[in-house]
Amino acid sequence: MILPEEICLFSGFIENIATIEQVDEYIEYIEKVINGTNENFEIELYATSLLIKKDVTIVEKFIRIEVPHENTIETKQFIELLLV
Repeated sequence: MILPEEICLFSGFIENIATIEQVDEYIEYIEKVINGTNENFEIELYATSLLIKKDVTIVEKFIRIEVPHENTIETKQFIELLLV
């Protein structure tokens, strides 16, 4: 998946999701944050960390020479990316 530079790190995270079940699991976590069941939720997948908050989701790439090392997107938009 090729995304604009301002959210390019999300493509690497999404490419590492192995199954539809894993996507469904992540969407369930996101919905719990949006609904207020959890304040936030963090997922680490390989060298990437994803911090899900109610309004924004932040991805951080630990092993990256060039910038950016971090991208932010609206949480609802991140769900849409997962569903693609």
